Amino acid sequence: MANTYTLIASTTVGSGGTSSIDFNTISSSYTDLVLNVSVRTNNAFNQDWLLLKFNNTNSSLAAVRISGTGSGVQGGYNDPTQIWGATGVGATATANTFSNAQIYIQNYTSPTLNKTWISESVNEINATGTEVITNLFTGTWSNTAAITRVTLTPYSAGTIQQYSTAYLYGIKNS
Repeated sequence: MANTYTLIASTTVGSGGTSSIDFNTISSSYTDLVLNVSVRTNNAFNQDWLLLKFNNTNSSLAAVRISGTGSGVQGGYNDPTQIWGATGVGATATANTFSNAQIYIQNYTSPTLNKTWISESVNEINATGTEVITNLFTGTWSNTAAITRVTLTPYSAGTIQQYSTAYLYGIKNS
C-alpha cells in the first residue's frame, strides 16, 4: 500500500479550450503515477477517446480495451500508433457533464522494467437516451526510460473544453 500520495501538478482548461493536456516535467521522486482527469471535448459524438503518449512518443505502446454500456460489452486492441488512455465526454452528450477517468502508471522510473498502466473511465450520457459508458484500458510501454512526460490528446483532433481538469499525483511505496 502506498505511503504517500502527493500532488505533482494540476491543470484546469481555460476559455477557448486546449489541444492537449500535457505534464512535461515529471519528477523521478516517486514509484508510481496517478492521473485523474475530468474531460469534455468538442467532438460531435457522445464520447471521445483520449490518446496517451509517454515522453512525447506513442511508439512501443500496446493496449487492450473493454467497454460496457449496460446493454453490452465490447473489447479490442488499440492501433499501436494511437493508444487510447481514457475517454472524454463529447459535444453531443448531456450538457455540462464531464468524464471521470483515472490512469495508474506503475514503476514509471524503473531502468529495468517496461512501463505498465491501467485506466478506467466513465461517461454519463442522458442527451439521447440514458447510457453510462464504462471503459477499462490496460497497456505496456516497451521502454525502460523513465517517464518524464504524460500527454492526453483527443482522438478526434478536436479541443478539450473549458473546465476540464487533470491532476497528476506521485506515489511513494517506501
